[in-house]
Amino acid sequence: MIIEYDTIIVGGGVIGSGIAYHLSEVQPNGILVLDKDFPLNGTSGSTQGWVWIQSKVPSWYGELSMFSADLYEYLPRRIGDIEYKRTGGIGPFFTEEERELAKRLAETQAGVGIHIDILSREETLAREPSLSPDIVGSTYCSIDGNVNPMRLVEQYMRAAKKNGVTYEYSNPVVAIEKKQGSYIVTAKRGTYSCKKLILSAGVWTQAVGKMLGIDIPVFPVRGQIIVTEPVAPLFKHTLSSMRQASNGEVLIGYTKEYAGFDRSTTLDVMEETANFGVKVVPVLAKAKIVRSFAGLRVMPQDEIPIIGHIPGFDNLYIAVMHSGITLSPLAGAIITELITEGESSIPIDCLSITRFA
Repeated sequence: MIIEYDTIIVGGGVIGSGIAYHLSEVQPNGILVLDKDFPLNGTSGSTQGWVWIQSKVPSWYGELSMFSADLYEYLPRRIGDIEYKRTGGIGPFFTEEERELAKRLAETQAGVGIHIDILSREETLAREPSLSPDIVGSTYCSIDGNVNPMRLVEQYMRAAKKNGVTYEYSNPVVAIEKKQGSYIVTAKRGTYSCKKLILSAGVWTQAVGKMLGIDIPVFPVRGQIIVTEPVAPLFKHTLSSMRQASNGEVLIGYTKEYAGFDRSTTLDVMEETANFGVKVVPVLAKAKIVRSFAGLRVMPQDEIPIIGHIPGFDNLYIAVMHSGITLSPLAGAIITELITEGESSIPIDCLSITRFA
């Protein structure tokens, strides 16, 4: 038996669930989300949770991130508490060469309205006394922040389900066929049809695209993170590669490793990450590391998000990117506009999959 839906979303992580929620606000019922595991078992549950804008380049990419960060200001009122904090972001640097690079970044981002201050050592330590006195200075952007990724995805899901969205967990898609204006989606535990299909399966999006004969140039990148025991508040801003959670734990790390789909943690990277943490915040040398984890970020070939309609296929859309936490509100809004209005309210040609053709 084939079960009919209006829209099927393949992938229920932060992007898929964000789309499900936003779309269900204007098109309740008739939406199915299929996930191969449980939405928080993948990338969305293995992340720092930054809402980070200052270093996103090209500048138009930074601008998109800024638009999405602005949507975060209103999101908790709509879906509930997600522990979003616009703390401001600090990126410490240790050399004069890094200062010059920071100045160039600030000049570039200013062109799209992203204001970055270049702070001296004294100005940085006045804001964050726990940072190392060996720093030369830092970048500061007031609109950077962080969010609890677990609560974010859970609240997206809760709000989407309240609007009538159906979720199927541990139900991986094994085949997709385009047939007479519809898509037939065969999963492990059932077969479904839909008029509109959205591909947002993160690191698995390439495999899903192949089912329709589409080459989606993305690959997995491993990132390892260490987590300390809860400690007294050390810093109030979100730091590049580091943040302190509400419970006092400090999350450290932002590695970029090409290890395929291997989610193992490795001792050498853990040591390197711990040394980095102590270099930036020396008092962390007294903190115990209680756990570590690795996540797989999906990385488009040019490291720029892929969002929009897929040409040559009616009602087929894609949303895949490595900065999913930052961009989830905007991605949800864009896909919803494309489906309901036929166009987005902001230019997205630079995000189209056609750029790889």
